[in-house]
Amino acid sequence: MALSVICSETQSRVSSVLNRDVKQYGKKYMFDHNEETCWNSDQGECQWVSLEFPQPVTVSELWVQFQGGFSAKMCRLEGCPKDEDLTEISHFYPEDNNSLQSFPIQEAPAVDKVKIIFENSTDFFGRVTVYSLDILGEKAS
Repeated sequence: MALSVICSETQSRVSSVLNRDVKQYGKKYMFDHNEETCWNSDQGECQWVSLEFPQPVTVSELWVQFQGGFSAKMCRLEGCPKDEDLTEISHFYPEDNNSLQSFPIQEAPAVDKVKIIFENSTDFFGRVTVYSLDILGEKAS
């Protein structure tokens, strides 16, 4: 059974934060399991989230919850082993709503790092709002 591979040692980075207000819209709010908080990107094309795991993982599913009107239309999942370049793993196409959405990832290689690229947004200015993000899978041996 696949479990969350995000842990306290997982390092995260984001492309931007709305008005640089990390206290209100920072990346940590995607992982706090609180439906009142969120990461809100600033405007611009191709917003992204990257995660670096403390050990290799195999990704089997991605869960994301956007704010309707601020979701991505097309997303790309990239990944790589430590000290290698990111390569494309999968594309997925979220719906523009507030529900938690699940995207199965087929035949993903073992990776130490993933990057989720929100290639375009339903928002006119390119902002993305994510209430919850999780990566399910297994620790690679």
